[in-house]
Amino acid sequence: MKRNYLAFDIETAKILPKDVHDLKAHRPLGIACAATLSSLDDQPRLWHSKSDEDTPADRMSREDAGDLVRFLTESTKNGLTVLTWNGLNFDFDILAEESGMFDECKQLAIGHVDMMYHAFCQLGYPIGLDPAARGMGLSGKSSSVPQNLSPQFWADRKFNEVFDYVSQDVRTTLELARACEKKRVFRWVTRKGSVRDMRFASGWMNVESAMSLPEPDTSWMDNPKPRSKFMDWM
Repeated sequence: MKRNYLAFDIETAKILPKDVHDLKAHRPLGIACAATLSSLDDQPRLWHSKSDEDTPADRMSREDAGDLVRFLTESTKNGLTVLTWNGLNFDFDILAEESGMFDECKQLAIGHVDMMYHAFCQLGYPIGLDPAARGMGLSGKSSSVPQNLSPQFWADRKFNEVFDYVSQDVRTTLELARACEKKRVFRWVTRKGSVRDMRFASGWMNVESAMSLPEPDTSWMDNPKPRSKFMDWM
């Protein structure tokens, strides 16, 4: 049965030093904005708080972050499947912290489809959204904001650029899910420029189902990442 997805993505607010690899070591990161886009919608819905001047606020308030959690929860009750790329490890972790709604975010995280986590459980290593999109012949992430610089753009009040960036992320996430399920294959571009693929017969698994996949052979890796690392915030 064809799923109706609700793609979801956040952009964090805290400006970090260059060449930071572990963003969460610098938490709280705050949420600048978020976007959601369902299979039934034409345009993404943008989420952010407002300042006293009615402009986007520096960070999303706890109340507004909670509204986003409640929207995601209600959407699942109405038959939508929440969809992310690396949302288990990152977006839901940050949203739980910023909203204070840890139990609700844990439930959403376990029940949603995180395509990156499914691929990781099957392959044993992570893949970026842009290489995945390019492998499937999609346009990929927005070039309007250099990677990892959306917090600086937000602080510089370049709100529209960040809105375009997060909107393109949810569009790409949704397009990727549809393309892979239509072709019954997931392709991505490796760092060396070659294309690899992962086939699946029954579509993307939610987190709970992906956890039950057999562990892949990672003996060739120096320091393989355990699955449990994705949910150490739970």
